Amino acid sequence: MIVFSELFKLTEAVRDPIWHHIYLTEPLMNATKTQAFRRLWNIQQLGPTSLIYPGATHTRASHSFGVYHVALRLLNALCEKGATQWVTKQGCSSFLAAALFHDIGHFPYTHSLKELPLKDHEDLSSSLILSEPLKTLISKTGADPEQTAAIVKHSNSICDDETIFFRMLLSGVLDPDKLDYLNRDAYYCGVPYGIQDTDYILSRLEPNKKMGICLDFTGIISVEHVLFSKYMMYRAVYWHKNVRIATAMMKKTIFAALQKNLICPEELYSLDDSSIFSLISSKNFAEKSCSEQLKNHNLFRIIAEIPFDETNENHLALENLEKRTNAEMKLAEYAETELYNILIDIPERISFESDLWISGKNCVFSSSSTVFTQSTIKSFTQNLRIIRVGLNRNEATELRIKKLKAECEKLLQ
Repeated sequence: MIVFSELFKLTEAVRDPIWHHIYLTEPLMNATKTQAFRRLWNIQQLGPTSLIYPGATHTRASHSFGVYHVALRLLNALCEKGATQWVTKQGCSSFLAAALFHDIGHFPYTHSLKELPLKDHEDLSSSLILSEPLKTLISKTGADPEQTAAIVKHSNSICDDETIFFRMLLSGVLDPDKLDYLNRDAYYCGVPYGIQDTDYILSRLEPNKKMGICLDFTGIISVEHVLFSKYMMYRAVYWHKNVRIATAMMKKTIFAALQKNLICPEELYSLDDSSIFSLISSKNFAEKSCSEQLKNHNLFRIIAEIPFDETNENHLALENLEKRTNAEMKLAEYAETELYNILIDIPERISFESDLWISGKNCVFSSSSTVFTQSTIKSFTQNLRIIRVGLNRNEATELRIKKLKAECEKLLQ
């Protein structure tokens, strides 16, 4: 059995507005000085959200430090409650390294580009962790780089009990990632919706070798708060109508560039918020006007907003990127404008995890004494999905807007 307090010499401090002081070991701090991690300082956590919420300029790097900090506190709390019976010092080090470097594979607009033929950021993170110089630097922290990569990438072939345990800690209903980004994003956006009572949550969690963590039944309210906070943050921030339009403009640009073989996926993976615009600017294609207008804060005008209906075949067809492009072509032809002046945005399907085991109730959260039943949680995600049609403001004449609105009703009815 190990004693958690004897595991690490936390001599390096990072000041942070959310968690105040974040302490790391010297070897772990050294690993954050690599080019791969430094790039995260130049990628905003919320992409173009700062166009709507000017304070939202925090970065992937600051979020990474925050996730590490919450992971350290979570690990400490679980070890005090008995997790030391099945975790090793090297495993704990690997988990903390995974928390710190879980987003190292992120490139600009990653989450907005999931439909495109690009590698998943978890795959990229795993590859970077196993590449030099980061691999050697992670080894010097006492971690196993292979295990660190396996904790980040769930499809990794390493699946021993300890690695699976740490995977469940890093990704779940009450994981360090969520507890940092909800708090951090709310703080920098200046909204109250995402603030979590992290101390209380950590005090209610219990280690479970098979399930990662379970929650004392007295902490059910903390899961309710997280779920509703996540819903409110999606509604007010992450999927704000103009944030959706801004990300759709960039997606349209990159999709066109990939289709025309003007850029290849590998060129995107090492970019930051500045260099992605430079890369696009260096290419000659009509659709790059979308990103140019985005860079100049000139967002497309929203012409129509239609709640997504899962029983509507026309709506379901729009989930396919090619069919959505065909629909854009029809609208552009009807409006007598170019294809790059029209876009249709439809939020992807999301899930609000609620499968946390409640000790004392012997059931999962959604089956406990909570108003957040499976049907309630499903209604959250359905309510958030809104189809939007955008038009280049330079093309937004009254006649064209009127014609487009009428055609949208026909196309999406």
